[in-house]
Amino acid sequence: MNRTATCLTEPRTEPVPQLPDRTVGELAHLLFDGELRDEIHTDWRTLIAEDAFRPRHDLTPKERMALSYERLRLVNDATADPLALAYDPHRLASLHEWTGVVDSGLTTLTGIHYNLFLGSLLDHDGFQRDLTDFASLHRTGTFLCTELEHGNDAAALETTAEFDRESGGFILHTPTPGAAKFMPNTSVTGGPKTALVAARLMADGQDEGAFLFLTPLSDEAGILPGITVRELPQRMGSPVDHCLTTFDRVWLPQTAMLQSQHGRLDDNGELQSTLGNRRKRFLRSIKRVTTGKLCMSAAAVGVSRTALTLAVRHAHYRHISGPRSGQWAPLVAQRSHHGRLLEAMATTYAMTFLHRTVVSRWTEHQEADRNETERLVAIAKSWSTWQARDIIIECRERCGAQGLFTTNRLAELMADIEGTITAEGDNLVICLKAAAEMIFDHEVDLPATRALPLSERTLNDPAFLQELLGGVEEIWQTRARLALRQGKKGDPTARWNATSAPALEMVFAHAQRQAAKALLTAADRATEPQARFLLDGLGRLFQLRQLSKHTGDLLAEERMTADHVRALPQAVETVIAELAPHLMTLVDAFDIPEEALSAYPLARGAYVGDDLAVPPHTAAVTLRRFAASAPTPG
Repeated sequence: MNRTATCLTEPRTEPVPQLPDRTVGELAHLLFDGELRDEIHTDWRTLIAEDAFRPRHDLTPKERMALSYERLRLVNDATADPLALAYDPHRLASLHEWTGVVDSGLTTLTGIHYNLFLGSLLDHDGFQRDLTDFASLHRTGTFLCTELEHGNDAAALETTAEFDRESGGFILHTPTPGAAKFMPNTSVTGGPKTALVAARLMADGQDEGAFLFLTPLSDEAGILPGITVRELPQRMGSPVDHCLTTFDRVWLPQTAMLQSQHGRLDDNGELQSTLGNRRKRFLRSIKRVTTGKLCMSAAAVGVSRTALTLAVRHAHYRHISGPRSGQWAPLVAQRSHHGRLLEAMATTYAMTFLHRTVVSRWTEHQEADRNETERLVAIAKSWSTWQARDIIIECRERCGAQGLFTTNRLAELMADIEGTITAEGDNLVICLKAAAEMIFDHEVDLPATRALPLSERTLNDPAFLQELLGGVEEIWQTRARLALRQGKKGDPTARWNATSAPALEMVFAHAQRQAAKALLTAADRATEPQARFLLDGLGRLFQLRQLSKHTGDLLAEERMTADHVRALPQAVETVIAELAPHLMTLVDAFDIPEEALSAYPLARGAYVGDDLAVPPHTAAVTLRRFAASAPTPG
């Protein structure tokens, strides 16, 4: 497309002010765990920059599945100690954060092998086993818990492991078609596999609850006797070898049962457990699902940053007709374009800092606060993955038809995020569980009210905005409590139906407030003035946009004034205007390797099906002219 008309962003001859590299560096330092950045992130960032991780759109779905397994081996080769990785939530989550940039199928495989399989082994009696084959990936690990008729209610699973006193082992069996394990990666793709199978321990006819059993599925010759594996139809998103798996009285040695304090067979074949409740035993057996939620949150923030980087670059490269005939203007100059991207940007920064906070909380938690921390992990996973879906859709739309092509990654990310929303607990279900707990077992920790009267509080005050977000959470909690108390007695379903809607709003408000708090805390740690200015602005924009949905409630409860409500739209416009010149700086801080980004035409200003370079008015020039009018920190 050869444009000879005058360009609104034609290069100037005089020096153009540019944002210093130290601003990007400071933002990246804060985004990626500060002084621990190299330890947690650098290995994975370096790995995905290699040629082996470039997209291969010429492959069939089966070939792409095989490629993801080959990449899993590259991940393992780059890991000094795979067992240590399985025990390190920070590095394990980071692995998902970076692999999601290039191969969501690989992200799925890493979560299953390192977290659900190796992690579960190590959480039980794995240190007493020889795990060499799994640590070396001579055998790939997989995890079989949910069944065709038991997904979110996996505690009701039907697969049995009957204790055989004569041999001292177990008989693993699928008793009904609905008990088929759905939908683990159990095909022969990727080489020999071993599974951890969740099954009901039956001893002398008594159901002792579900435990995990180490079960070889295949070897170099194929699927082992007594096991049936049927590949499922291709699902949306990056291809993975999802299958239905059943067992026909497969014998396992006694060592197959993963044992720990929550369940152990003594010398007489009797179950000894510190937990008398079968449901609690099951939940303890599959406790790695919580770490899996952290990994899904990590994947969500990683792909959100990827989508934004592609969309922001496209907004600078792509030019449209200007206000006068014969002039051209970059898309990014339009408020209707960059405003939406900035709102997504604020959410992505908030998501990232919330994720960092939650991973640290999980790593450092004590047994006394385990339930509260698990709940926070679940809330963060559901909120972050839902936000990621919205962000990816927004970025795809801002890239127009170019965003529809899989070669530009965004269309793939739109499909892939759906799997993340469902994995490790369906979002709505885990939010409902959190909501039920928080109605009475949670108090909103509102900050102390300042001495200033409400009429003198301003929407530029982050503390006031935090109070308002807390007010939203408190309003919905009060409504949920009232609904539960006034519900129809003797009909628990009707009572919960009346309560669930306000209870869910309470959970969403809690997630938004925690995300805002994490972003503002990061801003307080910034030492470089421009980085602090940008993070403060993102925090203000994020909070204002969340509050805009609740102004009626806040006004009715006298937590805001009518003047606040009237001023809110302009407050949003003001902060967007302040941040707009710095979009490229904000995505540069995401630090996605150029080697990975350059594989996508959008990221380099090219078009699908067209090898032409961008016109002379490049994104860099656009950025410099746009940045020249940027407000500076006060």
